[in-house]
Amino acid sequence: MATTLRSIRGVVPLLDRILVQRMKAEAKTASGLYIPEKNVEKLSEAKVLAVGPGALDKDGKRITPSVAPGDRVLIPPFGGSTVKIGDEDYLLFRDSEILAKLTDEK
Repeated sequence: MATTLRSIRGVVPLLDRILVQRMKAEAKTASGLYIPEKNVEKLSEAKVLAVGPGALDKDGKRITPSVAPGDRVLIPPFGGSTVKIGDEDYLLFRDSEILAKLTDEK
């Protein structure tokens, strides 16, 4: 586990890229039954691990990304660039591809 964390810290997104890790779906139902791994669907929720400094506009000014490390976001079901480190898969998206930022407000 420590090797994976040390290695993922070496991935620094450039420009408006955002490094996320897709949240894992529950493999167990509310009643306690376990769902086979192949039947567990991928969630569209992810945790932001690293954020690039932002893209440049046509005047050369930096556009700050709309999310920060630690944020929970909604990502599209397809797209992004997969980065595999150890047994874990991570995804790189552009800031404009992130669908929404999730908050705990009720």
